[in-house]
Amino acid sequence: MVLEATVLIIDNSEWSRNGDYTPSRFQAQIDSVHYLFSIKTNDNPENTVGVIANAGETPEVLVSLTADLGVLLKGMHGLGVRSESHFDIGIQIAQLVLKHRANKYQKQRIIAFTASPIDTDEKALVKLGKKLKKNGVSIDVVNFGEHAANETKLAAFIEAANNNDTSHLVTIPPGPHVLSEQIRASPIVGVGGSGGAGGGEFDFGVDADMDPELALALRMSLQEEEERQRRGAAAQPIGEPVGQPRAGDDGDAVMEDLDEDEQIRRAIQMSLMESEQDGSPAGDAMANDDLVASLIGSLPGVDPNDPALQSALGSDSTKNNTDNSKNKDKSDDK
Repeated sequence: MVLEATVLIIDNSEWSRNGDYTPSRFQAQIDSVHYLFSIKTNDNPENTVGVIANAGETPEVLVSLTADLGVLLKGMHGLGVRSESHFDIGIQIAQLVLKHRANKYQKQRIIAFTASPIDTDEKALVKLGKKLKKNGVSIDVVNFGEHAANETKLAAFIEAANNNDTSHLVTIPPGPHVLSEQIRASPIVGVGGSGGAGGGEFDFGVDADMDPELALALRMSLQEEEERQRRGAAAQPIGEPVGQPRAGDDGDAVMEDLDEDEQIRRAIQMSLMESEQDGSPAGDAMANDDLVASLIGSLPGVDPNDPALQSALGSDSTKNNTDNSKNKDKSDDK
């Protein structure tokens, strides 16, 4: 989970009235802002999000950095379409907002939407990108609407601002798709800054919007397990295949890698070994049969009369009887 402060920049210029995106360029951005806010705040309870409207006489800070959805809705209420967009000025204001964040441990990120032609020349954008990189600010740009006209400038801008693949340019052409769904499938979500799945249903089958606390707990558990596996891989001797039993280990295969019949057989064998170690008579076939029957009866979804299972148990029983006979003969000879 990335601890992060994010400023979302909306392009609410006259160009955003166009209806080539569902339902319009402007409304598609509003829906995406709600989606990104949900992702960021669900990913980490200490994440904060701010919103800037980029059009008008000058860009306006609608919502200061917050994790409160009510503050976001209140700040964006009544936002409308206005004259021309100021792409570069909006980014500079967003950088100032991030500079004055309360938690200095938060990483800084800007996500800017551009639905209109960018008037700023490429050289000035490259300079701005280098400034963002110097100040440790990552930026993602959602290029849609006039995407063809802005592609070259924005590519140079992102290249200048990018630091270890933390900044991204996502170009989304018009179509029947929903803008927020395209963002969800982009590097902006899960790779660039969210640190994992955000709103909606993710890999655990849990709706993070409906139960964010459970989703957060599951995500933390997954990250702890991944960290444990990394530590285990690092401790593995060089040249020894990862996951293979080391010298001195019992050599048991991972149960999850075996089929159901093999798992049952191995479980029965282990139980018999434990029974012998506890002092149970090794040659007491009746006790072993009772133990096997109780084990099979306690396994969910297992048919004790399954021919394949009976065959496997029969082979193990024959082997155990042979081994016991050999042990008895040796003791008689002594």
